[in-house]
Amino acid sequence: MKFSSLKACIDTLKKQGELVQIHQEVDPNLEMAEITRRVFNANGPAILFTNVKNSKFPAVSNLFGTWERTLKIFEPQLERVKALIDIRSDPGSIKKYPGKIIKALPALVHSIPLKVSKPKVMQNYCHIKDLPMIRCWPKDGGAFILLPQVFSKDPDKDSIFSSNLGMYRIQLSGNDYEFGKEVGLHYQIHRGIGNHHQKALNKNQVLRVSIFIGGPPAHSLAAVMPLPEGVPEIAFAGALAGRNFKYSNHHQHLISADADFCITGIVIPGKTKREGPFGDHLGYYSLEHEYPYLKVESVYHRKDAIFPFTVVGRTPQEDSNFGRLIHKITRSAVKDSIPGVTAVNAVDDAGVHPLLLVKAHERYVPYEKRMPRELLTHANMVLGTGQLSLAKYLMICAHEDNPNLNVNDEKAFFIHMLERIDFASDFHFLTRTTMDTLDYSTQDINQGSKLVIAAAGPKKRNLKSKFPENFSLPTDFNHPRIVAPGMVVIEGPIFKTYPKGKTQINRLKKHLLNQTKLDSLPLFVIVDDAAFTAKSFSNFLWVSFLRSNPSHDIYGVNEKTVFKHWECTAPLIIDARIKPFHSDPLVADKKISEIVEILGKRGGPLFGII
Repeated sequence: MKFSSLKACIDTLKKQGELVQIHQEVDPNLEMAEITRRVFNANGPAILFTNVKNSKFPAVSNLFGTWERTLKIFEPQLERVKALIDIRSDPGSIKKYPGKIIKALPALVHSIPLKVSKPKVMQNYCHIKDLPMIRCWPKDGGAFILLPQVFSKDPDKDSIFSSNLGMYRIQLSGNDYEFGKEVGLHYQIHRGIGNHHQKALNKNQVLRVSIFIGGPPAHSLAAVMPLPEGVPEIAFAGALAGRNFKYSNHHQHLISADADFCITGIVIPGKTKREGPFGDHLGYYSLEHEYPYLKVESVYHRKDAIFPFTVVGRTPQEDSNFGRLIHKITRSAVKDSIPGVTAVNAVDDAGVHPLLLVKAHERYVPYEKRMPRELLTHANMVLGTGQLSLAKYLMICAHEDNPNLNVNDEKAFFIHMLERIDFASDFHFLTRTTMDTLDYSTQDINQGSKLVIAAAGPKKRNLKSKFPENFSLPTDFNHPRIVAPGMVVIEGPIFKTYPKGKTQINRLKKHLLNQTKLDSLPLFVIVDDAAFTAKSFSNFLWVSFLRSNPSHDIYGVNEKTVFKHWECTAPLIIDARIKPFHSDPLVADKKISEIVEILGKRGGPLFGII
């Protein structure tokens, strides 16, 4: 649907029965987030909070809370944008499918930003304190803007086409920020604004930044799109909205004319303050670190402004539908940009970046015994592509071995891999490299390791779903459970230090060495709570790949290094116990949960929904 504003979208959802309104006063400190989580988990409607405590503005959440509603909001522009991206990534497709250019033409026309003289967002002024101070988790460092569109321009090129629109969290309160005059600006590695900030630092000049909130829903999606270098997000925003991105310039800041709110300010060279903690999508808090901050100059809003927000936490959450939508739009473009790769799944249950599952062609020397060769070429290309480069574990298999294997069926993919892995040749480590900023499985931010597991060829083993008769464990290792064929979780002793942890795992390895028939159980994961980890495959993925750092936490029976190459015999062991330096998992406040429960009782606004 074409929406000229956030309000137009909300009004449409209301008419279609896809919106619930809460008119009683609700506290933005934890309550609104807990309500949103509960409604999202129930596959419920969008939520309009008309009476936000200590704010004069209404707020809306869960707009994209179901896949069906997300598609409804972005159709029919979705197919037009997809056709446009397909053409850009493979211009030759126009000859094969001339209908694509016809489908893509409206999106192309709407991708051109339009300058206007009287933007609606500048109809009124307000202050930071007037905005809903939304805090989602008990240990969050303050209130945050949770669907911001952060705009910056290349300091070397004063052009709207050399700009970046990204979704970087904005901390409104807490820490050492001067409330109302300073807001935290958190951006991670591999983000477009980082390039602009570095250029401004090199020139020793301020970086002018505008933060847009609200506007057509397409603008929010544009801010998280992994677009090719040189393609401005505001162009994509117009194409997806089916309506040109409208803007104005004011005091050297770009203003989004259709936004509900716009905050303008400057980043001063060399100035940082502590930002965080923040409950993030990995299911843990990202901790306090030094980040740039924005000196606020002005806060504008349109007269009917509504403050949109989302809730971040262990996936799946509302932002998972953004990820799914991005995959739908860019699927063919990824294949074209990484020739040979046929499918990619950034696993949502493992926090997206920590685990990638990939299918690709293995065509090198087909007359020889099948082994991963071309797969390693593809793996290196994947790890050199955009945000895929943040992957910590990359599992890649040969498309030819099972063309019908679905990378989005994680359990089936793991079984396929474990049936084929050669423990002497298929593990490839990258150490002392960059990591996702939000991944706290290592002791140093942005630094860690990667593991590529590449498997090709016929099955080498049959996986079992039961332990052999002689199976046993050493003292302190208990409660073994089989999560899926070939995959075992074991409760280990509390992890205290790496030297002691290594000694414990070596004792387990020695014990397993004397046992037989373990080739049918080729993956062991050591955890703190076996019952929780084995409760679902989602839990298994979350624990195994978020609580481990490959270089430090991967072991194997008979492990050794041969000419710099690590190898072992089955089983592979992942130490996924909680380490002392790990950040805390996200846990909701019990008292707040009890308050929200009341809203779901008969007579409450959420009765029949939660």
